[in-house]
Amino acid sequence: MSSLLTRVKSKMSIFAHRKARGMLDGEYGSVFKGRSLDFDDLRAYLPGDEVRDIDWKASARHGSPLIKRYVAVRRQTVLLVTDTGRNMAASSLGGEPKTDVAVMALGVVGYLAHRHGDVVGLVCGDETSSRSLPAKAGEAHLERLLREVNDSTALTSPRSSIGEQLSYVARNFGQRMLLFVVADELVPDAGMERLLRRLRAQHEVLWLTVRDAQLAGAQTAALTADRFDVADAGLLPGRLSASDAVIRAYTAAQEQRDAARESVLRRLGIAHVQAGSSHDVMPAVFTLLERHRRGK
Repeated sequence: MSSLLTRVKSKMSIFAHRKARGMLDGEYGSVFKGRSLDFDDLRAYLPGDEVRDIDWKASARHGSPLIKRYVAVRRQTVLLVTDTGRNMAASSLGGEPKTDVAVMALGVVGYLAHRHGDVVGLVCGDETSSRSLPAKAGEAHLERLLREVNDSTALTSPRSSIGEQLSYVARNFGQRMLLFVVADELVPDAGMERLLRRLRAQHEVLWLTVRDAQLAGAQTAALTADRFDVADAGLLPGRLSASDAVIRAYTAAQEQRDAARESVLRRLGIAHVQAGSSHDVMPAVFTLLERHRRGK
């Protein structure tokens, strides 16, 4: 059985050269507010670094800007929160299963945490129940978390409900931590907003939405075939995807869902990005970390 973490690391190497990966590490390191840090060493300044971290005396001696690097005095906890209901077994915008996109995103953030010496845990589930795996260090543990998500998501699973997983976190986790939430295109309601406000007051929260497959208007031969909605097994006749009226209605509904989700997350100060394929994950995670840092 191939290693999911190895797949994640391979894609990180392909899509992020050394400088970009260093910037990604730096963005991750700035996530936690009030982090206790000890000086470690100096490195070359990279675009996006905080000006306040420049060591001006050392830079003058060296002839180019140098950044102070720090190591954490205490270990942080990163909690990966995701949905393993059948909605996540459906196709993503890029055509691959949404599970693959979710595993890639969880793997990237989990691996960044591992590189920084942090511990990583997992909460996952569906509308019927949630379960957790304790936060630990090490690549073997991270592989176990990714395998749990990958193997638990199927078209035969109960329906998705990320609200159930978030409620589980609110009930069972009191320690301040970083929550990295990966979900599909949910439509937030008032109850979800109250729950997120409670979580946001206690934790650092980052959110990545996995985009659904485009079911109307896309210029692909596959749309001539009938499909079904994984949520309720409803038939989606392929011939309707070419209808102008269906395309307009579908586009309007999608924009409304996106706007509602973005409005709630922005109002709560939760950094949010979207990814339609595993190829989108690396730039999306970098953008997410940068938005979170700037938002603070």
